[in-house]
Amino acid sequence: MAARKLSSLLSVSSSAAAASLRRFSGAGRSISRFSTSVATQEAINPTLKAEEPISPPVQIDHTQLLINGQFVDSASGKTFPTFDPRTGDVIAHVAEGDTEDVNRAVDAARKAFEQGPWPRMTAYERCRIILRCADLLEKHIEDVAALETWDNGKPYEQALNIELPMVIRTFRYYAGWADKIHGLTIPADGQFHVQTLHEPYGVTGLIVPWNFPLLLYSWKVAPSLACGNTIVLKTAEQTPLSALYVSKLFHEAGLPPGVLNVVSGYGATAGAALSSHMDVDKLSFTGSTVTGKIILGLAAKSNLKPVTLELGGKSPFIVCEDADVDKAVELAHNALFFNQGQCCVAGSRTFVHERVYDEFVEKAKARALKRIVGDPFKKGVEQGPQIDDAQVNKILKYIKSGIESGATLESGGVRHGSKGYYVQPTVFSDVQDDMLIAKDEIFGPVQSISKYKNLDEVIQRANATPFGLAAGVFTQNIDTANTLTRALKAGTVWVNCYDVFDATIPFGGFKMSGQGREKGIYGLTSFLQVKAVVTPLKNPAWL
Repeated sequence: MAARKLSSLLSVSSSAAAASLRRFSGAGRSISRFSTSVATQEAINPTLKAEEPISPPVQIDHTQLLINGQFVDSASGKTFPTFDPRTGDVIAHVAEGDTEDVNRAVDAARKAFEQGPWPRMTAYERCRIILRCADLLEKHIEDVAALETWDNGKPYEQALNIELPMVIRTFRYYAGWADKIHGLTIPADGQFHVQTLHEPYGVTGLIVPWNFPLLLYSWKVAPSLACGNTIVLKTAEQTPLSALYVSKLFHEAGLPPGVLNVVSGYGATAGAALSSHMDVDKLSFTGSTVTGKIILGLAAKSNLKPVTLELGGKSPFIVCEDADVDKAVELAHNALFFNQGQCCVAGSRTFVHERVYDEFVEKAKARALKRIVGDPFKKGVEQGPQIDDAQVNKILKYIKSGIESGATLESGGVRHGSKGYYVQPTVFSDVQDDMLIAKDEIFGPVQSISKYKNLDEVIQRANATPFGLAAGVFTQNIDTANTLTRALKAGTVWVNCYDVFDATIPFGGFKMSGQGREKGIYGLTSFLQVKAVVTPLKNPAWL
């Protein structure tokens, strides 16, 4: 949800991707306006003051590539650093996979599919292996949550109590599907027996993002395995550690060698090699729209492999005139600031009816000023650091553009503290639809609040975007809710809730937010091919 939205996920060489990265690579200027300075923020909330980072309660055991069931060095011997976003310090050096390593991993996955036991064992046995991995993950949940927080910066309590239970639930959900995948018998004109078979693709290439490394890992790995495929997975270069740990657990659970291979590396090398590989049968990618287009092109130019894409978003959050303002403020706050705003479905365009607009803005500002920013390992912290300095600079440049284009900066707007990649929770009011902060996916803690007059207006404005990933509606009127849920062009619409990501609920986007669906029964279709089998019948007793 998931990480994502920079083309560094798969920074395949192209002028468009390079220009996109250059546009946001400059240093952001510190901005101080109203009650937004660090000193003022710390005076309001002393918990925001910088402290020495807490030592993570976990050991780094796996930094190599995982190929054919073994942890191995990259063919080149190269490594790359993964950083602690709380400090900018190096956590560990991880094997840097490139084209040769992807080739080795694909060869292992192909052999495991064509000759190994995985697609030939009973579906029930595949189910049991996935369930055993879920049990092992539950046993080691604190270590895995600590790795996720250390490498990504998300609050430890969020990783431990929200995300890891969702990962475990996803494993168990798709384990339950493994022995329930079946086709149909179909009546046809003439004396024929017709049936459909739902078959695995073979070797699947999976590319996961940095904002929800393990959650998106589970959305792709679990259904792919349940369907009988083998896997080559590329981690985001910013967050490789947790995927290596959990993939080791899969092998402890009994997964045969070569079924799940993990290559850590950069997009321009490992990501491009996986996307264009002639022996990869299916791709699934979560990341930016810019990068998604590149991946789609590489897939088409190689073996025309099918691609599932979950891409960018600029989701509207609509507060209606009958809303309970206090509840709406809290829901909108969480819809935007959850996971440091690094969320593809973030409710980043907050549309508020003119009758409650002024009250909403004041309360949204007050809530942002109370948000607890700090070391994500500290109990009670709501917001940790952004993923890296490039992301911070991108966010600050958008904040600067918001001020220069005439939006009112209500709170935040600058870095938090002197160490690490922290940005203060930022709220803009008086936002117009043509401003960059209203149009572009910022992927940071920046809430943009706009005023609207009626439903027809807000529907038109909410849909006036190339994205269509999600939307939120806050109203007490069922007729209003029904009108909006059907009119909004988005893959998910939450009514009086937000960020509900149950394993059973399909997820994906309209328009340039992607193609295909993940999770739920729809997630299985991404990893299955349908084959029709037609057999003549001689003297049938019935047709």
